[in-house]
Amino acid sequence: MTYMLAIIEPTDQRQTRTEAEGREVYARMVGFAENLKSKGLLLGVESLKSQNDAARVQVRNGKSSIMDGPFAEAKEMIGGFFLLACQSKEEAIAIAAECPAAQWCTVEVREVGPCFA
Repeated sequence: MTYMLAIIEPTDQRQTRTEAEGREVYARMVGFAENLKSKGLLLGVESLKSQNDAARVQVRNGKSSIMDGPFAEAKEMIGGFFLLACQSKEEAIAIAAECPAAQWCTVEVREVGPCFA
């Protein structure tokens, strides 16, 4: 089964760190990803930049609307994700608990599958 670990962080958290602190946190996450890869569990991983340069697109009644970031109403953002090949939800949850980001963010565990199920 495939699971996604979504790293959900406060929108302003990155601005509270020095560059050295940010690099240290990033290095911990890279090490975590390398460990998962060595175990054959990692299918994909990406860190996402701040939502300040993001855009949200909606199409309603054939009309597109685009909202550029930052998004004032947002208190959290997806900071990155891991895609994992796990035997069970319990295994994915155990891995999420080992994720360094669980110490300063929320790690959401979601099974990958069709949206109609």
